[in-house]
Amino acid sequence: MAKKSNYLKSPDLLPIGQSERNIGTFGFAVIWVGMAIVLAAFAIGGSAIQSLPLWLVIVATLLGSIGIGVFMVIIGDIGVEHGLSFPVYMRAPFGTIGTHIPSIVRGVTAACWFGINTYFGASAMNGILHLLVGFDNWFLCFLLFAAVQLLNTALGIKSIERFADLAAPIIILISCWMYIALSDQAAEAGKDIWSWVESPATGGAAFTAFMIIVMANMGFWGTLAADMPSLSRFFKAPAYERNWFKRNKTQLVGSLIVMPIFNTFMVTIGAVSYMAVSSADPVAALQQTASGFILGILLLMIVLAQWSTNTSANVIPAATIFSNVGGPKVPFWVGVIVAGIIGILAQPWSLFDVLNTALLIIGAILSSIVGILFADYYLLRKRRVNVAELYEMNGQYRYHKGFNWAGMIAWIGGGLIANLFPAYSSLVGFVAGALFYYVLAKYWWFKKYPQAEMEEPRDEKYLGITVGRDWRIATDEEAYMAPEIAHSPAMEAKEN
Repeated sequence: MAKKSNYLKSPDLLPIGQSERNIGTFGFAVIWVGMAIVLAAFAIGGSAIQSLPLWLVIVATLLGSIGIGVFMVIIGDIGVEHGLSFPVYMRAPFGTIGTHIPSIVRGVTAACWFGINTYFGASAMNGILHLLVGFDNWFLCFLLFAAVQLLNTALGIKSIERFADLAAPIIILISCWMYIALSDQAAEAGKDIWSWVESPATGGAAFTAFMIIVMANMGFWGTLAADMPSLSRFFKAPAYERNWFKRNKTQLVGSLIVMPIFNTFMVTIGAVSYMAVSSADPVAALQQTASGFILGILLLMIVLAQWSTNTSANVIPAATIFSNVGGPKVPFWVGVIVAGIIGILAQPWSLFDVLNTALLIIGAILSSIVGILFADYYLLRKRRVNVAELYEMNGQYRYHKGFNWAGMIAWIGGGLIANLFPAYSSLVGFVAGALFYYVLAKYWWFKKYPQAEMEEPRDEKYLGITVGRDWRIATDEEAYMAPEIAHSPAMEAKEN
């Protein structure tokens, strides 16, 4: 009877096997094209150009994008190697119950981002309808747009990839047009886009402004860096591949090449938009620079961009987390609905003005979690995980009444220290979180609660796809498997 009440074995949170992974290198690159076009990027550009010239804004954005891209790929290996989602692996550094606290923080943050992006997409949708039929009700558009996105996500990862395939080329073309149109308007106003600055910062102030741009970019994408396993577990990867770079090729191309390029382009558009019309809000900018059919097409780009971003970067992570918290009685599609409700109740129309400040705070909190995941997965466990125990209520990862206090203390300490240095929040949070956790876990917590994969670090027992293994977890309705895992068909064929 005990097994029937095991809330850790929600079907939507079980490991993803190799045969179930359907996103390749090109597919993830296409998804990134859509995810990179977000309102936060425009806001960062509009704020940055007020104190630094465009070329410095671009350099800072590239540095921040590549920096957080490295974090994404490093943490994403958890999903590639073991097929595990973020909230499930978090049971290792935080405990089977403790995982819910930082996970819910991440989930609510993602849900709020869903609301913000939906609001701007709905504003653009309302603009299109006003052009076509004179309709004007942004809130109704907001509710309709939210519902359509949630339905798209509930249908699964493949439907999201198909949508991204459709949206990506349209988004690229219209983004280029938008950049050219705004640049021309800025030039007509006598502003050289490469040298104009509203209030130039100099000396130490200029360096601080530069680092704030770097950290703002890292802070925004820090949400996805922490939660990358929830997406990367769907990435195709070769079995028996021991080369880390070859195994993570899908991630490397998407997060270190495609994302930095397109994120920087969007920040640039936001900066040029501010020069042209004194607003980084793309909907407002478009309504001042275009009209008629052209305006309708450009507004459609905003709708598609927010839709593409929300499904992959916000709703999937939030829904996965809420499903983990609720257990088997809260399947993925219910988590999707919960994420949508939170995003609506957050009243996102009032959040845009405080976005940049919020990004630095979010970056501090989430980068500390990224640091803890890095220390736990790479430095302590050496990528080996006792996966079967992650799904046992009274197993290895229960620790003290469900809490790993090394993780909890490291998260709080790392987040607090990072917030003392807002201009460097993401980097400070990562280093502090990793250092605190490593010391506390290795020299205190794991002395009290020994970890099997650390006591007996055997690749063939605790690695996943590197040794050709699909982790198989027996559900409550199935007989308990022995040994705890089942090999993939590829491994079985090799053994036979």
